[in-house]
Amino acid sequence: MKTNEMMGRDPGEGPEEGPGMPPKGHEWRPMHSWLRDLVVSIMVSAFIIIFLYQPVRVEGTSMLPRLEDQDRLFINKLAYRVGDIHRGDVVVFLYPHDHEKSYIKRVIALPGDELRIDHGQVYVNGAPVEESYVPKLFEDERSQPEMKIPTHEYFVMGDHRSISSDSRDFGPVDRDLIYGKAAFVYWPMDQAGVVR
Repeated sequence: MKTNEMMGRDPGEGPEEGPGMPPKGHEWRPMHSWLRDLVVSIMVSAFIIIFLYQPVRVEGTSMLPRLEDQDRLFINKLAYRVGDIHRGDVVVFLYPHDHEKSYIKRVIALPGDELRIDHGQVYVNGAPVEESYVPKLFEDERSQPEMKIPTHEYFVMGDHRSISSDSRDFGPVDRDLIYGKAAFVYWPMDQAGVVR
């Protein structure tokens, strides 16, 4: 008997798979695995960026000293889809007069609040606001007549009051324009930390 017949194989058939031979199609497995991992990574990254966190770059110095020009940070895009905006939050929004631009400022007054500014001192609902995030060096003497914040709108200001263009200039920001909460600075490393 021929050896190939004993093994139940045709004479023209290739070598048998065994301990020393890779299974058929084995050369495609590493590529397939790598491709699958890449696709999964892209999908997870897209989900995070679209629905959860988005990296942004700060342009300008209106949020000094906490946020510096060219700082990189993550904004939480889910925070205001499931929760409320609070006084003191640092938010990212579309500039009311040009939706191609985004601004980052701090929420000072909420819808329905009575707000006035007297030579730099902010009053909300008749009480002075303690603003530890505004260093003495960055204060200014601007005043704002008393106003009631309209429903669905928020009064925002930069922490560097003397140079910030904010709601004192363009008015309160509509809720629909606010799309994220500043969460965490990740670059430069010496500035890394939670945004407060």
